[in-house]
Amino acid sequence: MRDEVAGDPSTGVLWIRRSLTKLQRALARRGFHVGRRVVSRLLRRHKIRARSNVKHLTPRENAARDQQFRYIQTVRRQFDAVGDPVISVDTKKKELIGRFKNAGRTYSATAPEVYTHNFLCDADAKAVPYGIYDQRANAGVVYVGLSGNTPDFAVAAIRRWWQQVGCRRYPTQRRLLILADSGGSNGYRARRWKQQLQVRLADPFGIEITVCHYPTGASKWNPIEHRLFSQISQTWAGTPLTSVLIMLDAIRKTTTETGLRVRSQVLPGRYETGKVVTDEEMANLRLEKHATCPRWNYTIKPRLIGK
Repeated sequence: MRDEVAGDPSTGVLWIRRSLTKLQRALARRGFHVGRRVVSRLLRRHKIRARSNVKHLTPRENAARDQQFRYIQTVRRQFDAVGDPVISVDTKKKELIGRFKNAGRTYSATAPEVYTHNFLCDADAKAVPYGIYDQRANAGVVYVGLSGNTPDFAVAAIRRWWQQVGCRRYPTQRRLLILADSGGSNGYRARRWKQQLQVRLADPFGIEITVCHYPTGASKWNPIEHRLFSQISQTWAGTPLTSVLIMLDAIRKTTTETGLRVRSQVLPGRYETGKVVTDEEMANLRLEKHATCPRWNYTIKPRLIGK
């Protein structure tokens, strides 16, 4: 056993590299015929037993994490006080369209039959649901794309929301606050995300856009996660998403006792990855970083094109 014991010198925790069955066989080759339970008891005497990983350690947190949470609350209160719209955005988990297993159970005479494996080659499509949640109205819209999850797609979804819902719900407001995660298609590092907000949203509609990103690893505090996406997952739990229409129908049927209303539609178009924004294009943006956590908070103002 001496060569099979490993451990952490800083904590003193020990473990073995072999399973009980392999240890049993190794002992048998040396003339010791014992059962697996005996091997387990012998290991326990040396404080060695089966253990699984325990999530107790916390990675080194950014020093500005708490400050950012407080700042987001302050900015939200400022927008709410004057009636300016505040939306929470994010991309829900991509879904394979076809007879694939969907976690959960449904009441039915027979269990739906699905594929044994989730292979992309067996899918009719790969759906990318991008959600926009307006907490003040307790209403959400999910735009389903069938292409890449890119900054262009994210901004196209927000633009469509503003055209269909935002400008009608808030006809006199000229400011918009977007709460987003720190990564993904709407991450704070994505230059294309900022550039698209400028040219596709701020400039053509003349609205001032403020973006506040939740710190890395804090996406579950984004309101859309527990106010919209979790409810959608419950609605289609156990239902194979065999077509985009079934997916859209499940999203639209999502409701809560507090009055949540959800709309959904396909967002057509092909959104290619790898598009680059040059330094010159970035310099031409009318982007102002906030004094508090400037990498996570910024405002994009409309430019007076042609003047």
